Amino acid sequence: MSLSSLEEIAAYLVSDGKGFLAADESTGTIGKRFDAINTESTEDSRRDYRELLFRAQGMQDNIGGVILFDETLRQSATDGTPLKDLINSTGALPGIKVDKGISPFNDSDEVLTGGLEDLDERCAEYFSLGAKFTKWRAVIKIGEGIPTQECIDANMKALADYAKIVQDNKMVPMVEPEVLMDGEHSAQTCFDVTANCLKTLFSMLAANGVNVKGTILKPNMVVSGTEAPVPAGVQEVAELTLKVLKENVPSELAGIAFLSGGQSDLLATEHLDAMNKIGGLPWPLSFSYGRALQQPALKAWMGQSDNKEAAQKAFSHRASMNRLASKGEWQKELEN
Repeated sequence: MSLSSLEEIAAYLVSDGKGFLAADESTGTIGKRFDAINTESTEDSRRDYRELLFRAQGMQDNIGGVILFDETLRQSATDGTPLKDLINSTGALPGIKVDKGISPFNDSDEVLTGGLEDLDERCAEYFSLGAKFTKWRAVIKIGEGIPTQECIDANMKALADYAKIVQDNKMVPMVEPEVLMDGEHSAQTCFDVTANCLKTLFSMLAANGVNVKGTILKPNMVVSGTEAPVPAGVQEVAELTLKVLKENVPSELAGIAFLSGGQSDLLATEHLDAMNKIGGLPWPLSFSYGRALQQPALKAWMGQSDNKEAAQKAFSHRASMNRLASKGEWQKELEN
């Protein structure tokens, strides 16, 4: 495929209902996922698992981009084919997570994402390795007295600086300002914090000269905290999320791909579908799911090669369900 500009690449990634497979778990994180299925996390087992996902039939037509961890971008399949080439062969584009994780901010419970110091050099290498887009995650917590404006400003400034460096290296930046679900807060509180983050982010992107037509936003949905006494229903989540996006996101943005943020696989699909059924938006609303795409496949696989086809079938089903949700065409009966 001939995609020469950042705008063309960004538009392609979210075209026709396609979304992202977030397969960028760090070695530590995927180790925890493998522990849950009694599978040892080794370089080979991580490769085998991701290879089965990339070879699944559901990659075709449903997945526009795959977010990779550094190790995976450099790995080859069991037959010697580079994993990035497997991804390209399905019509999806390989991308790479480039942040270096979080550390405490001002000796508080708040956090700041790092990784800017050598980002330009790393991006140049990732581009040479075939990456077409990148991802950086900021983490915003809701709690007593937090988030502070200082923490929001610092995280959104880092996202804006990251995005500029990435575009200078000819790749599409995916900006992820995640407001965590952890806590007892209401959906309205999540709305207020999300609005502040998005308003600040796009102001700083503009100040940095970032081309938003060549940028993907990976936001949280506006949901209640996981310990909220009365959680918001599907329709309320859809309406509040669309409201916060319409009020704070420029219409020229290439696309929006939601994170699942700890939602169940089915609820993440249902929320996305409800938003697209309302419709009337200037950008495509799609998905960039990790656990919500992979959990059924992991449970089916259990680290056993004999279970590969069952795992691929489980993944392909979730991928196709989320593509339907991205078009507002999902129905609960299709899950049976």
